Amino acid sequence: MSAKNKKSKKNKSMKKPRKNKSIKNKSINKSMNKSMKKPIKKNGYFFFADYPDFKPNLSPREMFKLGSFGGTYWRPIKSSILGKNLKNIHKKYPWWKGIPENHLSQSTYDKKINKYGVKVGTSLEFWEGKGWIKKLHPYGWVHWYCDFFSGKRCIDDERQIKRWKGLAGHRGRFMRFLVTQILKKGTKNDWNNSEISPKIRQVLQHWGYKLTKKDFNNEIKRRKL
Repeated sequence: MSAKNKKSKKNKSMKKPRKNKSIKNKSINKSMNKSMKKPIKKNGYFFFADYPDFKPNLSPREMFKLGSFGGTYWRPIKSSILGKNLKNIHKKYPWWKGIPENHLSQSTYDKKINKYGVKVGTSLEFWEGKGWIKKLHPYGWVHWYCDFFSGKRCIDDERQIKRWKGLAGHRGRFMRFLVTQILKKGTKNDWNNSEISPKIRQVLQHWGYKLTKKDFNNEIKRRKL
């Protein structure tokens, strides 16, 4: 074999194998399209077999039936994340029967619609600017929760569940702050007194959670009060 042929053979063997992009894309699509059984409610919380530490106690339907987002969550929007206008996204979900459309997609925020009669939250533009909105769910966390509750799974699940835990989980900052305010402004019997911290209660509702007596007592016990 000539020196030239030997060199050519050596160069071929040293070439790095090309990555198969189609396999990578199929893997991503598979993770995005994965589906699970719908949750069941156990001891007052929704149980998701693949994420057992994610325990909201309000379903998407319950959140909006109680009154959330001043009736504007599913309003038509111009998504800077997708670069296009969106509307009627919520109509693909089956649980809105009996809930007035003005509790879902009206353009003007009406705090009277909210369960606790207060206005909370910031603008979609603010959330987009913070990088909290992703292309899969351009309306935000509740958009993701509706898909997740329906049994759909995607590559953003862990991030969204981590956000929920940090806010409304058993050590979530808003849940703990609510307990603090109840103890400061009332007594242990006021755990469900809506006149104490209505804004915090409304925020928690927007994250699929309502303070329970059990959670309140567990937090009191943790604080050794």
